[in-house]
Amino acid sequence: MKILPICILLMSLLSGCLPSNVFEKNVAIQNHAWNEKKKPTFEFSISDTLSNYSMYFTIRHTDAYPYSNIWLNITTKFPDRDTTTTSKIEVPLADLDGKWLGRGMNEIWEHRMLIASPLHFSKGGKYEITLHQIMRINPLPEVMSVGIRLEKIPK
Repeated sequence: MKILPICILLMSLLSGCLPSNVFEKNVAIQNHAWNEKKKPTFEFSISDTLSNYSMYFTIRHTDAYPYSNIWLNITTKFPDRDTTTTSKIEVPLADLDGKWLGRGMNEIWEHRMLIASPLHFSKGGKYEITLHQIMRINPLPEVMSVGIRLEKIPK
C-alpha cells in the first residue's frame, strides 16, 4: 500500500508544474446557429495585477462550418463599470488549404485561438468580456459553443 502515497505525491508535484488557468468558460449556442443578437458575456475577477496573461477565444463547430475564420467584436468592461473598450478581430480557424487548425473528432472541431498576449490588468476587480459575432451571415450556422480562456503567463 506504499504506492498510493507515492502516486498522490507525484500528482501534486506534476500539477504544480502545469500552468494554471485563471478562467475558462464556454457557452452553448442554441440550435448550433449563433444569432448576432446573442452576445455571450464572461465575468471574472483579477487579483494579481503584477502578472501578465494570455487570452484565448474558444469555439466548437461542426465540419460543415462554412468559413475559414470568424470576425468578432470583443467588448471589455473594466472594474470601475464606467469604462469599456471594443476591439474588432479576425480569428482564423483554417489554413489556406482549408484544413481546420483546431482538434477534431469525427465531425466536431475545437479551437483555442490566442487573441491577446501579453495582457496586463492594471486594476484588480471584476472584468466582463462580451463576444459578438459580426459575420455577414445571420445566424452563423454550425457553431456549437464559444468561450474565453484566460491564463497567467509563467514568470
